[in-house]
Amino acid sequence: MRSGHTFPFRFSPMLGLVVLALLGEPASSATLEVGAGKAFKAPSEAAAAAKPGDTIRIEPGTYYDCAVWTAANLTIEGTGPGAVLTDKVCQGKAIFVVHADNVRIANLTFTRARSEDENGAGIRAEGVNLTVENGKFTDNQEGILAGDNPESTIVVRNSQFVHNGACIAACAHGIYVGHIRLLSVDHSRFFDTQAAHHIKSRALRTEIIDSRIEDGPAGTASYLVDLPNGGSLFMTGNTLEKGPQNGNHTAAISIGEEGVDQPTGEIVLTNNTFTNDGHPTAFVKNVTATPATLAGNVLKGSGVTPLIGDGTVH
Repeated sequence: MRSGHTFPFRFSPMLGLVVLALLGEPASSATLEVGAGKAFKAPSEAAAAAKPGDTIRIEPGTYYDCAVWTAANLTIEGTGPGAVLTDKVCQGKAIFVVHADNVRIANLTFTRARSEDENGAGIRAEGVNLTVENGKFTDNQEGILAGDNPESTIVVRNSQFVHNGACIAACAHGIYVGHIRLLSVDHSRFFDTQAAHHIKSRALRTEIIDSRIEDGPAGTASYLVDLPNGGSLFMTGNTLEKGPQNGNHTAAISIGEEGVDQPTGEIVLTNNTFTNDGHPTAFVKNVTATPATLAGNVLKGSGVTPLIGDGTVH
């Protein structure tokens, strides 16, 4: 996230203000505090007042509130454990609807998002570039949802997705991104997803690193990871499990089953551990013509086929 601009020459303060005005960015940023006894009582109030580059700090507490964020280059963060947003969605979409570019959201819990189209999300990403850190997404129809935006990167770090997902009118997932440039997930946990997929990505490239993606005893998810239109996939160091109640016995990871409509530069899965606690299944089902490379993976449980489709297993 850019904090400003540097120039290779000396200039006067007045000239600097003129340049910043022409660039459409503020000369300085502000910190907006949300909570009891603060200037803003609810996140939605801070969202209405936020300017590009501001930091919004949300005190611990339960907020029956939703917010629409339109200013770019924001940091929106909880100040401590227990900053929870629940039970309300904006624009019929999500608890946080992010129209802005280059937004970082950290240390917040999103729970019980419901919408009339059965696709209510904790966060709906509609701008370019979103980073989510130390987030918790619990019992939402959709954890994070992003539509098509080929310039966008979505990064999820150190976050938890528990008991999200639905397949009523249409399926909602733990994370679901459309045609974006990159989805990167690291050191995160997906557990007990219901009916749909833990991660569904139409991104040009998807990276999943050092994460846990598990159905558990009651999860009814379909795929653990689904790349329905192809796209490059890199997975390493993950712990994966299909549970006894899973809703799709064909594969844990599926690539291209809806039709490949974008380049698939590589499919690489290394040093992952997969346990099958359900019906016989494939670890990877590759419907693309790009050979998958599987190396150093540990496969446990009965009836596991390492790979269906093009590729090699080492």
